[in-house]
Amino acid sequence: MPTDVTIIGAGLGGLTLARVLHVHGMTSTVYEAEPSPTARTQGGMLDIHDYNGQLALEAAGLMDGFHGLVLDGRQALRVLDPDGTVLFEKADDGMGGRPEVQRADLRQLLLDSLPGGTVRWGHKVTRARTLDDGRHEVTFADGGVVTTGLLVGADGAWSRVRPLLSPVTPEYTGKSVVDTYLFDSDSRHPAAAATVGGGSMVATGPGREIFAHREKGDTIHGYLGLAEPESWFATIDFGDAAAATARLAKEFGGWAPELTSLITETDAPPVLRPLYALPTGFRWPRLPGATLLGDAAHLAAPNGEGANLAMLDGAELGASLAAHPDDIESALTAYEQVMFPRSAEAATFEGVDAHGDDADNDALRDLLAAVAREEQSP
Repeated sequence: MPTDVTIIGAGLGGLTLARVLHVHGMTSTVYEAEPSPTARTQGGMLDIHDYNGQLALEAAGLMDGFHGLVLDGRQALRVLDPDGTVLFEKADDGMGGRPEVQRADLRQLLLDSLPGGTVRWGHKVTRARTLDDGRHEVTFADGGVVTTGLLVGADGAWSRVRPLLSPVTPEYTGKSVVDTYLFDSDSRHPAAAATVGGGSMVATGPGREIFAHREKGDTIHGYLGLAEPESWFATIDFGDAAAATARLAKEFGGWAPELTSLITETDAPPVLRPLYALPTGFRWPRLPGATLLGDAAHLAAPNGEGANLAMLDGAELGASLAAHPDDIESALTAYEQVMFPRSAEAATFEGVDAHGDDADNDALRDLLAAVAREEQSP
C-alpha cells in the first residue's frame, strides 16, 4: 500500500479521512484549492447526528473536542405558517441526538488534529488522469503535478476527480436558496429574533420557504428557498444588494412581517446558492486506486445529512484502509459496498431541513409529519 494517501479537498469529509488515517498510524496529504483555512466563510450551523457524524468523530478520537464546540439551546425548533402562526415548537432539553456546532469550528478542530503540513493550501486541481501503469496523476493550476497510487476525491459537487470514475455530473434540482444574515439580532432585529427563537425556525408555503438558524454571536442566518428555474434567478441582479433584496421580498408578499424581516433587514448582501444533485443511487465502476466521498460521491439537495455523511464516509474509508493495509482494492470495495446504499437511502430522507422538502401545498404537512416521526423515535 502507498505510504501516502492523496486526498483532494480539505472539507469535513477529506479531513476526517486524514485524521482517521493518522489515528491508525497512516499518512496522507490533503490538497486544497483555498489559499488558507480562513480564505472564505465556512457556512453556518451543522447538526451532528449521533448515528453518523458523531460516529465519525468517535473514530477520529475527537469527541471531547466536539463537545466543547456544541452551542447549547440550538436544537430548539419552531415551525410557523406564513402568517406567523406557530404550528409546532420544541425546546432544546439537552437530550436530542443532533447537537449544533458552527461548521468553521468543526473544520478547525479537524485541522488542528492533523500533523503540520498534512494540508497543502492553494492547490487547485485542474485535471486528474489515470496513467498507463495504473497510478493517477493530478495537475494543479500552478503547473504542479503529483502522482499517486491511491487518490480520493473529497472535492465536493464539482469534483475534478469524479470524471476519472464516471461522466455523470450534478443537475439543478429546481430550487435555489438565498442566504441572509442579521447581526446583533436581539438588539437590532428583535421581531425576527423572537420569531426564530433560540434554535431554528422554518415556515413554508407553495414554492417558497424561509428557514433561519441562530448561530453564535447573536447572529441569525436566514435561508430563502425558492422553487424556480435557474433562468428565473438570472433576472435578479444580485450585484445590486438593495434591488435583489426588494425583489426577493416581493416573492413573500402576504407573509408575516416578522418572517419577511429576515429578508428586508438583512445586514449582508443576499447570496444565491443554486441547489444541484447527482442522480439518486449514483454509482461508478470500481477503478483501481481511486474513489470518492462526500458530495463528490453523492451530492443531494440539502436534507441535514450531507456533512454527516461526508464525515462518516471519511471515517469508514480510513478504517477500511487500515484494516486492509496490503490490499487497496479490498479496502475500497468494502468501503463502496457500504457507502453506495447508505447515500441512496439518505438522498430520499424526508428530514426537518426546509431546503429538502417538496415545495407544494403539502410541504408543511410533510414537514410536521417528519418532526412527529422524529419525536417518536427511540
